[in-house]
Amino acid sequence: MTTYPQSTLKDLYKNFFQDRFGPGHLIPDTAASGDYLRRELASIDKTTGAYYEPAGWEGAFYRVNLSVIKENLVPYEVYFDAFIRSVNGIVPPSIKDWEKEWLSIDAIIQGMGLSLANDEKDRQEIRELLKKGEYVMHHSAAFEANYSPHYRIIEKAIFEKEIRPFLPDFQ
Repeated sequence: MTTYPQSTLKDLYKNFFQDRFGPGHLIPDTAASGDYLRRELASIDKTTGAYYEPAGWEGAFYRVNLSVIKENLVPYEVYFDAFIRSVNGIVPPSIKDWEKEWLSIDAIIQGMGLSLANDEKDRQEIRELLKKGEYVMHHSAAFEANYSPHYRIIEKAIFEKEIRPFLPDFQ
């Protein structure tokens, strides 16, 4: 919330979800994922935010900003390969287990007394999503408008070994 004060409960959910499920939901077809990434890169003039940041509470994955490619810090091929291989070895929790974990996380969020816009509406939307056996949620419109997120999720060990060496010590 310090970094992204305009976040909603949906955005917090997405952050924790990304740490448990990684990028698997984005890569059903490697060629299509590559095409989509190239189109996204071509469509953005400016990126904002840190080069990378851990997702969720376990930090098993990093959100790695597309700016590292746009600024010629990391070669596209290295980035894309790391992204694709980040799916390997993921054993996602069942929806039931994820729902239980999310409810624990949400209880902590509620106990923090944060002032989140539309939190009850978002909470209901998340409940309905999980009830349908689904788990993927997109950033809120407020998050998109305020932060223009452009990143991919990369597994921590792959990031540390293959991407981090290209990046400066500051962000």
